[in-house]
Amino acid sequence: MTFTVGIDIGSTYTKAIIIDEKRTILSRDLRPTGFRLSEVSRSAYEACLDKAGLKQDDVNYVIATGIGRHQCTFKNIHVTDLTASARGASHLFPGTHTVLDVGGQTMKSSRLDENSWVKSFRLNDKCAAGTGAFLEKTARYMGFTTEEMGPLMATSREPVPISGVCAVFAESEVINHLSLGTAPADIMQGAIESLVTRSVQLMKRVKAEPEYTLIGGILRFDTMARAVSEVLKAEVNVPDPEMVQFVAALGAAILGQRRLEKLRQEGEVHVASAAGNASIR
Repeated sequence: MTFTVGIDIGSTYTKAIIIDEKRTILSRDLRPTGFRLSEVSRSAYEACLDKAGLKQDDVNYVIATGIGRHQCTFKNIHVTDLTASARGASHLFPGTHTVLDVGGQTMKSSRLDENSWVKSFRLNDKCAAGTGAFLEKTARYMGFTTEEMGPLMATSREPVPISGVCAVFAESEVINHLSLGTAPADIMQGAIESLVTRSVQLMKRVKAEPEYTLIGGILRFDTMARAVSEVLKAEVNVPDPEMVQFVAALGAAILGQRRLEKLRQEGEVHVASAAGNASIR
């Protein structure tokens, strides 16, 4: 039995996941990233081991991904979050050709080839107004928690446009709408529709083609997926709410299993516990 770990050190949250050679998920952990990246990656890793009932010596390979991947001191190799997300999305939805990842601080769209490798990609270039963080900040400004965003948007009757391309300007629009007595639900729905517009523009820039798979924390709320589907006039894949933030970590763990298989084929039975600054494309 071989066990691999994928650790996604994102700008907002760090996710870790352990799988076996059958790609069965044994445990997972999610926690705020903070500013001590090496420490949070280690704590997420150890929490996953505890949940799976494993020891560090039981793990055969560790792959780190995400913005903080270079700070993971115990990894074997690291991969980009685009590569990891592509692999994770394709595992969950084998027909995936386009991935949209709406994270806390970034939004990314990528088009995949027939082998689930990234063929082209684009990142958002319009400040935090094009990310999940803006939605969460808007909700907090109006006195709502992140968990209340979904139910709040479900009550919207007449969404108002949020057109600012910068988070600062967009926030000013939110304040103005509140001063005019606009319902918070309509402001939140307007904010997410603004995010959808930016996400679809990003997908068009990579020449997106179906199947479309949407991942990232904001996809816990089905409002986003429904809106993207309506604009694209096509069905979209969305992982289970409990998995939607773990796709890159899952992809990294799967790449770890693929790496072990390759090493076995090459006759390299023993795998070192760390591989310095090695990376794969």
